[in-house]
Formats: sequence, structure tokens, C-alpha cells
Amino acid sequence: QVQLVESGGGLVQAGGSLRLSCAASGRTFSSAVMGWFRQAPGKEREFVATISASGYSTYYTDSVKGRFTISRDNAKNTVYLQMNSLKPEDTAVYFCNALKTGIVTLPIPYDVWGQGTQVTVSS
Repeated sequence: QVQLVESGGGLVQAGGSLRLSCAASGRTFSSAVMGWFRQAPGKEREFVATISASGYSTYYTDSVKGRFTISRDNAKNTVYLQMNSLKPEDTAVYFCNALKTGIVTLPIPYDVWGQGTQVTVSS
């Protein structure tokens, strides 16, 4: 079973930046399409960004395009989310997960989640 450990969250002012990391266990990481998701208080979890196994293809939800960048290092079994120009509406718990569809533009994750990392953006 793949284990996911997210880190890098924190409290930041609007306009600031954070870099999230997700360390994944398991030998299949390098062949997995990965994604970042987030859940704000009182809201359902939503897709943020996905990245292909090779790292060459990425896909973003409209609200973060031009501000967030997803990347991965298969040698370290880690996927990253660089978040710039943060807004208060980005406040949420951020999770990473593999996509069971295996398709970058179809961000349906597996049902097992890590603990997530809290991102709080103050205005």
C-alpha cells in the first residue's frame, strides 16, 4: 500500500509563496500519475493540479493557473507544489494522491489519503 506524507504548509500573507512536498512510498511511484488536492473548511475536496509519470504533462484547475506549479522527482519519490501569489481563498488542507485513472486530465484519486498539510493565507 502506498503511503503519502505531505509537508511544507504554514501561515503566509496574501501574495506570499509556499512549496509543498509529498513523499510517497512504494515502487510504483515513478509510473503513477500524481495530483494535489485541497479541502477548505466546509467544502468538498477539490482537484488542484496533476502531473504525468514522466513529469512532462501537467494540468491545473483554473483558479491556480499561472500561480501554482506542480513538479516531481522520481528519484526521490516526491511530488511538489510551488504556490506563488497566494490568496486567502487558497486556504485549505492540501493532499497529494495518485490518480486511479492514470490520466492527467481526469483527476480521480484513489481513496486512501495522507494526513495533508494545512495552508493558511491571511489577508
